[in-house]
Amino acid sequence: MSDPLRRIDALVEEDTLPTPQVRQQLRLAAGLTQTEVAEAIGVKRLAVAQWEAGRAQPHRRNRRAYAHLLRKLAAKHPDAAVEEASDEE
Repeated sequence: MSDPLRRIDALVEEDTLPTPQVRQQLRLAAGLTQTEVAEAIGVKRLAVAQWEAGRAQPHRRNRRAYAHLLRKLAAKHPDAAVEEASDEE
């Protein structure tokens, strides 16, 4: 018998995104352009730019694909997955 809470956790974690700053850092660490990321996910470059700027969030299907890509990039570039402290603190 499967645990419903475990299934719920898997859904939530599956599409959890890092902060916009970390999204951009991961892409840059991998040497990818916004256009390359957009083509891989199936969206326009402007969408990726807005996601990285924090002005928009991807919709469910795109969010899952984007989160999957970011997890893979974070595994390859763990140093880029760290949010830098801002000067405002």
